[in-house]
Amino acid sequence: MAEDNNQSAGAQAAAEGEKPQLKFSLQRIYVKDISFESPNSPAVFQQAFKPKVSLDLNTSSQKVDDNLYEVVVKVTAQVKDNETEMTSFLAEIEQAGLFRISGIEGAQLDQTLGAFCPNLLFPYARECVDNLVNRGGFPPLMLAPVNFEAMYAQKKQREAQQAEQTQ
Repeated sequence: MAEDNNQSAGAQAAAEGEKPQLKFSLQRIYVKDISFESPNSPAVFQQAFKPKVSLDLNTSSQKVDDNLYEVVVKVTAQVKDNETEMTSFLAEIEQAGLFRISGIEGAQLDQTLGAFCPNLLFPYARECVDNLVNRGGFPPLMLAPVNFEAMYAQKKQREAQQAEQTQ
């Protein structure tokens, strides 16, 4: 009898137009694209390794299907010799994930795709870059953790400033 009351209460809540239940699940993590170049080898191995690291980090997302989104974290690490500016290596990876998300809309969905999902993917991208660089014959490149919430906030601030300037 109590089960009948719970089921009818749930049906009544749905009929009254309550918000749908929030659902979030990670479906798959995968490498979408990977590249490693060492254009000046073997010469780079014949001198002292004095690296100067340049790091570029971007995120993107797209809707794949109903409630299914692909999020991509792209990491580009370029290492040059600090004195000669000779490129030691260039490592690029696009770490991606498929996320099933429902009950989240608008700005909250945008923030989930732009900050929360990249936070889940970045440790995989870090490990992949480190492994790739190591396989290229160079010392490990341990990337520092990234605050995607702050990156997302900066992106939104830039968009708001651009919108003001166009008005």
